[in-house]
Amino acid sequence: MSTDPWGRVDDDGTVYVRTAEGERAVGSWQAGEPEEALAYFHRKFDELAGQVTLLEQRVRGTDLPPAQAEATIVKLREAITDAHAVGDLDALLNRLNVVTELVAQRREEVKAARDVARAEAKDIKERIVAEAERIADDTTHWKTGGERLRQLIEEWKAAERIDRVTEAALWKRLSAARTAFAKRRKAYFAGLDEQRESVRSTKERIVAEAEALSSSTDWGTTASTYRELMQQWKMAGRASREVEDELWNRFKGAQDQFFQARSAVFAERDASLAANAEIKEQLLVEAEKILPVSDARAARTALRTILERWEAAGSVPREQRDRLEGGLRKIDEAIRKAEETEWKRSNPEARARAQNTVDQLRKTIAQLETRLAKAQTAGKDKDVKDAEEALAARRSWLEEAERTLAEFS
Repeated sequence: MSTDPWGRVDDDGTVYVRTAEGERAVGSWQAGEPEEALAYFHRKFDELAGQVTLLEQRVRGTDLPPAQAEATIVKLREAITDAHAVGDLDALLNRLNVVTELVAQRREEVKAARDVARAEAKDIKERIVAEAERIADDTTHWKTGGERLRQLIEEWKAAERIDRVTEAALWKRLSAARTAFAKRRKAYFAGLDEQRESVRSTKERIVAEAEALSSSTDWGTTASTYRELMQQWKMAGRASREVEDELWNRFKGAQDQFFQARSAVFAERDASLAANAEIKEQLLVEAEKILPVSDARAARTALRTILERWEAAGSVPREQRDRLEGGLRKIDEAIRKAEETEWKRSNPEARARAQNTVDQLRKTIAQLETRLAKAQTAGKDKDVKDAEEALAARRSWLEEAERTLAEFS
């Protein structure tokens, strides 16, 4: 019979292991020396010891889940308790007890960490739900709001799960917020479509009116109408992009057709008026030679002759009118001052000159009034405006001349 601190082999080949509870048979050895039998069963013990060591290392050095560690402990405890091995099995069991305590401690730590994580997850999900509800209630930036709601769903999925009741209640609120946002967005765009349809109808009317006027030759009235139509267009709002672009192109095309035609007519008219301006430029140069006035009667006679030719020259382009008329007016004022000085010396003669000036201006005004009537009858807006401006100047001169004549009465 062979002996060992942890086991023995009986004479009949039975192998025993010693434990705190006493000996128990672990196997039988018939094919060799007792030492070989003990060596064999020691190797069985070493295998179990190796598994215990590996478990200790995993528990102490890794994030082995407590449940998995406990399942391994149960299996190893059963294996050691019923082990067909020779060695200090009680020591192995004691080591398992130590590991069991470590796992229990780890379980508490994991539970505490899970509680913290769930509390944080609850805060996160409550924040997600609160933000989703604000978006559902307040936002009118539909694209940004929709994108943010999708991001919140992803944040929800990434967060830790919390207790089932709270999770379900918060998810119900989040889903309700998404639904409310979708309904409000749908209602907004339905109203927007209705509004755009109203804008489209209004702008189609504006475009139809603009196109009907595109061939008009009533330059002044039609230009004013186009300005009014443009104001109506701006105040109408915007239709959908495709409709807006198509209607605007039609509206602008009608305007361009009218204004291009008007510009062509005005350009032709201005070309004819340029020759008149050249004549008046020469007459103004001639009139300026009257200055300085040494003989008021001769100066007035000379200016009267120039005035007759001036009126006969006709209208000039608008941009030159004020300068030419103003230049002639300065010469007339200079002659008038000279006449006033001479009048002081010779009252009858001054009166006669004043009378002649009044008569000449009245004659000129009568001619201009005839010209204005003809232009109005012909519907020539430009000629009407020119005649009205010339009349305004002559009437102003006439008032001054009549005041001078009245002083002789």
